[in-house]
Amino acid sequence: MNKTRITTLLAALVVSLAAVSLLWAGTTVEDTFDMKTKEYTKHTYNPAPFTHKKHAEDYNISCGECHHDADGKALELTMGDNVQRCIECHKIPGKAPKVKKGEKKLKGAEKRQYHAEALHDNCISCHKDFNKDFKKKNPGKKKGPAPTSCKKCHPGGKIK
Repeated sequence: MNKTRITTLLAALVVSLAAVSLLWAGTTVEDTFDMKTKEYTKHTYNPAPFTHKKHAEDYNISCGECHHDADGKALELTMGDNVQRCIECHKIPGKAPKVKKGEKKLKGAEKRQYHAEALHDNCISCHKDFNKDFKKKNPGKKKGPAPTSCKKCHPGGKIK
């Protein structure tokens, strides 16, 4: 084999390894992470921790129950698929502004353009539904295990 062919093969190998590692890096998801969003200038509460594994394995929740398209339709995903961050679609950091007396409250998609509103709507409604089903199946229990209050989801509570 001549030097040119060996050099070409080695270059192709290096490029292939780089492409595979970049592809792998773009699709790996940490199992547990704090739901921090760099677009926020400040947080009112400590970011909520989230674990994919617990939701997927312990509660049998599919990825599409959180990750959806522009119409709210669940995406068919599996662990490791590349997904957009919530803020890519729910573009306004924070909660919707409080309305003054007599003004109309934001609802639906208009409200969910605010990142915190979209997350809270998605997470809290799912947690409440889960707890309702849990109480039906466990009549002796007063509360379900899914957190629905600020302090239960945001360890350390409000940031002072």
